[in-house]
Amino acid sequence: MLNDRAQILLKTLMERYISDGQPVGSRALLQYSGLELSSATIRNVMADLEDIGLVRSPHTSAGRVPTALAYRLFIDTMLVTKPLDNAKVQKMEQQLQPDNPSRLIAQASNMLSELTQFAGVVATSRRDVVTVRQIEFLRLGEKRVLLIIVMPDGEVENRVLLMERDYTQSQLTEAGNFLNQHYTGCNFTQIREKLRGELRQLHQDMSALMAAALAAGDEAAAKQSNDYVISGEHNLLHIDDLSTDMNRLRGLFNLFEQKTELMQLLEAGRKGQGIHIFVGSESGLASLEACSVITAPYSADGQVIGTLAVVGPKRMDYERVIPIVDLTARLLGNALSHN
Repeated sequence: MLNDRAQILLKTLMERYISDGQPVGSRALLQYSGLELSSATIRNVMADLEDIGLVRSPHTSAGRVPTALAYRLFIDTMLVTKPLDNAKVQKMEQQLQPDNPSRLIAQASNMLSELTQFAGVVATSRRDVVTVRQIEFLRLGEKRVLLIIVMPDGEVENRVLLMERDYTQSQLTEAGNFLNQHYTGCNFTQIREKLRGELRQLHQDMSALMAAALAAGDEAAAKQSNDYVISGEHNLLHIDDLSTDMNRLRGLFNLFEQKTELMQLLEAGRKGQGIHIFVGSESGLASLEACSVITAPYSADGQVIGTLAVVGPKRMDYERVIPIVDLTARLLGNALSHN
């Protein structure tokens, strides 16, 4: 527990360091804190804060900088965010007006990046049930079939099926017509369950085609449920806190490219309610040791379907970035609900 004086000095130090990026000395704390204290008293308070792990001195004669623990205390107990002004809200709404969910997600990612000047991430919308609007088969050559899956939102997934026997185009058209006639609007699990009782009525060679199509369909649905769009990674190259360590930058970009670990972090944010902030090692990922990740789940039609996030340095303007993340999540959810 910190007394009022220590809290005010720590809050002042946090704000000055976030603003300037330089160690904060006792003279600056005296100038900006509004407290009538001697320099000696301020130095004593700083020494106490250093002893409990909230600040540290980069050099012997320098001022102090906050630790990750100080960021967490600042975010949880001292930070006051303000709602965005109406003009900015209207501008953000206008940027999310396309007719396709994939474009909506890409635009939300770009908007996060542009407004924060960090990396904006939006996990691909994941509804519990991925249904099918249309399925088509096209003959590519001997034993090679192109499966075309059209999702309800107009997204198209293509898969090449390597079959054990050859099919004529008329046979493939018949199979597509059969599926579209009986299973439009079903997800792949439902199609599989309904087909189970009907496969006996189909020719054996047609059964093999259906089984291959279902397996490919499951892969397409999984792809839609395990991906994200990221924008503005290049912004991180220009942030002094990150760009001075090439190994750290390399690890960060590998994290973005491999996706799996960051998706797990976004999933953790999806399960919570509202804004979730991971500071440094709280993410559990070594590549994000020098970063903070601000996440928010987004919903459509009352169902949480994904997560968006901003990835930036720990020394970010949380008061400004948090409302941007929060509003983007709500605007994206509203746009997807009306799409």
